[in-house]
Amino acid sequence: MQLAMIGLGRMGGNMTERLMRDGHRVVVFDRSPDAVQKYVGIGAPAATSPADVASKLPAPRVVWIMVPAGKPVDDTIAALTPGLSNGDVIIDGGNSNFHDTMHRAAELAKKGVHLVDSGTSGGIWGLENGYCLMIGAAPEAFAVCEPIFKSLAPPGGYAHMGPPGSGHYVKMIHNGIEYGMLQAYAEGYEILHASKDFKLDLKKIAGVWNHGSVVRSWINELAERAFERDANLDALKGYVEDSGEGRWTVQEAIDLDVPAPVITLSLLARLRSRHADSFGAKVIAALRNEFGGHAVRKA
Repeated sequence: MQLAMIGLGRMGGNMTERLMRDGHRVVVFDRSPDAVQKYVGIGAPAATSPADVASKLPAPRVVWIMVPAGKPVDDTIAALTPGLSNGDVIIDGGNSNFHDTMHRAAELAKKGVHLVDSGTSGGIWGLENGYCLMIGAAPEAFAVCEPIFKSLAPPGGYAHMGPPGSGHYVKMIHNGIEYGMLQAYAEGYEILHASKDFKLDLKKIAGVWNHGSVVRSWINELAERAFERDANLDALKGYVEDSGEGRWTVQEAIDLDVPAPVITLSLLARLRSRHADSFGAKVIAALRNEFGGHAVRKA
């Protein structure tokens, strides 16, 4: 089928290529002319702007946007909407807040335009392995877009979660779980790395854990690859960003009175990674020195 892709970064670009490999015609647009030319070079027609996208598609138009959450999504939708008509579909495949998605869907519905939210997981490996798609949509919009989902996902890798907003909601919790998994691996490997009794090969440990162990996973396969390239990760700084979805997951847990200590502490560990010398830790050290005469380390 025919669709457009707006946003040709690490995810959107690879998704475009995977769709084209499966026979879809994909109109492309990105703020970077170089990114556009890369996909024009493999046969994708280009649009000159988001507003130009609609003119290059037959009805019902389907436009997939892969841009950062928040204002970039709103700006892209605002640029697209004047060229769309009743029955057209916008798919937001980024990590938007589900509250924003529900609001956007309601506003677009007044114009007869469907908003589909596709929580998308798979990262840079999705081009070859396929993407896991968690989709929120009206049933009729899901039916229009299903050939796209079939091409992007591996067998069994996409599902209709419910109405608009539900796809981003499920992806939000997915990412919260990911925070906890990453933190558990990180802590385990840090203990192994710090051992005073043994000099351990972390790549070898990751490798054996990936064969039959209850902690085997794709994440641990990636750990094995990382340790193979850099046994002590000397080239990396221990600074960890968060996409926002971990924060939203923790807030949702609080709003629902659901205890989520692992995910919450995993988020806080990421925040701590951004402080080379924590003032809070200095306060604790000072107080221990004041009340107990405990030794302190001078800066």
